Amino acid sequence: MQRVRLRYTKRGRLRFTSHRDFQRAFERALRRAEVPMAYSAGFTPHPKVSYANAAPTGTASEAEYLEIALAAPREVAWLRERLDESLPAGLDIVDAVEAKTSGFAERLEASAWELRLEGVDPAEAERAAKVFLTTSSVEVSRETKKGIRTFDARAAVTALEAADAFASPSPSGGSDALASVPCAILRLVVRHLTPAVRPDDVLSGLRSVADLAPPVPAGVTRLAQGPLDERTGTVTDPFAPDRDAATAALPTAAGQQAAAAPEITGQ
Repeated sequence: MQRVRLRYTKRGRLRFTSHRDFQRAFERALRRAEVPMAYSAGFTPHPKVSYANAAPTGTASEAEYLEIALAAPREVAWLRERLDESLPAGLDIVDAVEAKTSGFAERLEASAWELRLEGVDPAEAERAAKVFLTTSSVEVSRETKKGIRTFDARAAVTALEAADAFASPSPSGGSDALASVPCAILRLVVRHLTPAVRPDDVLSGLRSVADLAPPVPAGVTRLAQGPLDERTGTVTDPFAPDRDAATAALPTAAGQQAAAAPEITGQ
């Protein structure tokens, strides 16, 4: 049984796609692409698809992951292309690798996020980020399935900084179009802890400790998720171990083929 890991995106309006909606769309794409899926046993067999740490509904993402099991092997690049063509624009399959290692879900240790804060002065966002980072504990509350839960949002944040900012055109247009609306960009790295700390939890924390309150909802995008490099504080590629394992297997496979080839001797 071949296992293939895929990275996909949620862009534009399709960031409002729920996880269940994506599951339905992906299963339709599997049928359109005629992927030879492996199925579970039992009275109601279903395709073997494993999803990992999906982003919240309404959040854009460049780094969502899933794994599929195939009943018959297929070339990975072909599979990625066929599935990408079978999904709507915005739900894009951007990378694929054959699974050569175990423990993929455990590699997703952290996520890198970008928060686009319309109407917020970049200097104010930078000030708020510094206040947040210098605060030892930032308690926030969120409604969960088990009721209101309070937890420390600061403990999960390993990096928070203001990125290069820009100004957006004024929405009023006309003669006011020359004016601009301030827009701040915050980038942060958040560990995957329990309970999970979301970008909106960090925004709640910024409001609590630094009085940062964007006038409109923040635009949130997950830029990456994967292993956390403790030395650099960056999120690295979770597919790297599979690529390394595949590369290491090439010389072995070539040597086996050479050993199996018949020896040709002169007469």
